[in-house]
Amino acid sequence: MDIATLLGLIGGLGVIASSIFLGGSVSTFVNIPSLTVVIGGTMMVTLAQISLGQFLGSFKVGIRAFMHSSTPPEKLIEEAIELADVARKEGILALEGKEVSDAFLDSGVKLCIDGHPTEIVSRMLSKDINLELERQMMGIRMFKSIAEASPAMGMIGTLIGLVQMLANMDDPKSIGPAMAVALLTTLYGAVIANAIALPIAAKLKAISETERLNKLLALESVSGIQEGVNPRVLRQLLTTYLPENQREAAMKDA
Repeated sequence: MDIATLLGLIGGLGVIASSIFLGGSVSTFVNIPSLTVVIGGTMMVTLAQISLGQFLGSFKVGIRAFMHSSTPPEKLIEEAIELADVARKEGILALEGKEVSDAFLDSGVKLCIDGHPTEIVSRMLSKDINLELERQMMGIRMFKSIAEASPAMGMIGTLIGLVQMLANMDDPKSIGPAMAVALLTTLYGAVIANAIALPIAAKLKAISETERLNKLLALESVSGIQEGVNPRVLRQLLTTYLPENQREAAMKDA
């Protein structure tokens, strides 16, 4: 579980809730019609942009913002070097039965063991990377769409409330409460966009970039293993995927 995402969202919503509790009556900030306009309207507008399957699948992608855990690239490098060393000394078939912690690297190694040509293995793994990134981008785009639609639906709800208020101006005492209810939809839209949808979209994008680099590293590892590249040379090649300040330490571990 990604604690940072959970703490960030709970903390942000908690700060907003605290200001409401400290400022007065909580019931003032609860209005079912306003919630219906913002949440229902936002979901329907977002659904209109994509298919139902993509809409539901995007929420599954969104769960990754809370549940994702990626293999550290340093661990991937060490594992790839060990596999390359075995393959160079004993042959590719010696990797059969070896436990590989990363699923993508493991699938690449198995393709090598099956005897597929280098270009076929590279093409299959590259296709896997591209399709997975596209699925993740669909989820990111959906949460960005929610972030764009919710403030707009909030404004629409506010305008509806203002029209209803202006149509009933006979009682001056009702104007204040009616204005407060009208403004609630703008508040709901802003909270959904800035405290929920945008942070999740940004986290999903960061996760997608991390996974992309890890999979490219694994792809490079599989190619090196299949081509019989010297493990030390392969290590130098793979450390280029690390931040510059971590490369020297990775080479010293060799």
